Amino acid sequence: MVTQALISVTGSVVRVTGSGLGCPTWPECFPGSMVPVAHPEVATLHQVIEFGNRTLTGVIGFIALGCLIAAWRVRPRRPRLVRLALVMPVGVVVQAIIGGLTVRVDLAWWSVSVHYMASAVLIWLAAYLYKAAREGDRERVLVITPAMRRLLVALTAVTAAMLVAGTLVTAAGPHGGDPDTPRLDLPIPRLVEVHGLLVMAYVCLLAVFGVWLRSARPTKGLLRAYIAACVLVLAQGALGSVQYAIGVPAVLVVLHVTGSTLVIIVTALLWGESRYRGPVPAEPAPAAKAPVAA
Repeated sequence: MVTQALISVTGSVVRVTGSGLGCPTWPECFPGSMVPVAHPEVATLHQVIEFGNRTLTGVIGFIALGCLIAAWRVRPRRPRLVRLALVMPVGVVVQAIIGGLTVRVDLAWWSVSVHYMASAVLIWLAAYLYKAAREGDRERVLVITPAMRRLLVALTAVTAAMLVAGTLVTAAGPHGGDPDTPRLDLPIPRLVEVHGLLVMAYVCLLAVFGVWLRSARPTKGLLRAYIAACVLVLAQGALGSVQYAIGVPAVLVVLHVTGSTLVIIVTALLWGESRYRGPVPAEPAPAAKAPVAA
């Protein structure tokens, strides 16, 4: 979960530093070389930043594979946990291919948006995997009312729309990953307004959920996820407003992307904590050894 979020944050560093084509080919960094090489037209720093982001993808791949192996070794066997863990390495491969496509189309704005949204899905699923590893596999029982569950569905849909709108703001903005990358030809103020309205919708849905939560019997996990979601989305809104008002400085862009990954995580956990699947199944006791004959 941490590394899936981290790859989005380092991706934002690639964008704001103009290092998106620091390695101008894929899967090689330069034609004939998998690693950066001295090149008169590509700054060394840009190469290092882009190659570092690619290297992190490999690290995530190993961690994802480790999650799958760990889930497979759990006893008693938990098919649901294995299926969720399997999504991680498969998702890393798909994300790497999307990243390669992004490089090959010279960071076209739509490819960068798809690249980020794929990361958003993987962050969500990684958070869900984390939750699944800490619970059982019984038939789910809601700890909130059906109406509150429907509200969470709406909150999740707004979260997705909010993230898509955020990628469009970035696509039209100054940080395209490379100075020569064409930007989305839409008015930035209008895109920011849409993004801001979706953030307000998220806050309103969260507020209604909180009012209804008072009449339910929430678990400690659900309360923690709810409080975290409230704090993070308000901080994100404030940060985004400041960022826009002072000209979208690079540091604040990176912080805003970091906040977006945290919002994804807490929203996923809020969804997961809204139902109960029982405790983690106990590992079977080792078989007793047969007595040795005298």
